[in-house]
Amino acid sequence: MEEFVVLVNPEDEVLGLMEKQQAHINGLLHRAFSVFLFNSKGEMLLQKRASGKYHSPNQWTNAVCSHPREGETYQEGAVRRLKEELGIEAELSEKFNFIYKADVGGGLWEHELDHVFVGSHEADFNLNKEEVEEVRFISMEELDKEISEHPENFTEWFKIILEEYKHHF
Repeated sequence: MEEFVVLVNPEDEVLGLMEKQQAHINGLLHRAFSVFLFNSKGEMLLQKRASGKYHSPNQWTNAVCSHPREGETYQEGAVRRLKEELGIEAELSEKFNFIYKADVGGGLWEHELDHVFVGSHEADFNLNKEEVEEVRFISMEELDKEISEHPENFTEWFKIILEEYKHHF
């Protein structure tokens, strides 16, 4: 099934739809969302992307990152992908949005108007193995250390979004 992303201008006005991979080849600005989940200890949930992903396979990233479908709000998309990827439901609140562009290798670009959501969850995941290899919780201190020592183990966009998140909190 072909997936499409919603192309927008910097003011989030819809310009049209484009097949997802083509938008990533062309580096065109499109809608996206990122979800950060924390447990009661304040540790962040990371997901390791499945080995079959067409870009950034086997890299660690935030709980969920994806694209809302045409006619779907950012929040609806985030809730949908939590269920589709991690098999969970969580209360989410939108914290901020921003635009970034990242080279993800293989001639592909993430150029996104990204809405960032935060929620909490403890355990009991039902992972979609086509999307997610594994998940783990990590303290912010350990995460900073791992990214500093092995940046290649993390998605390019996660490193950008994490820095933006830290500026807001």
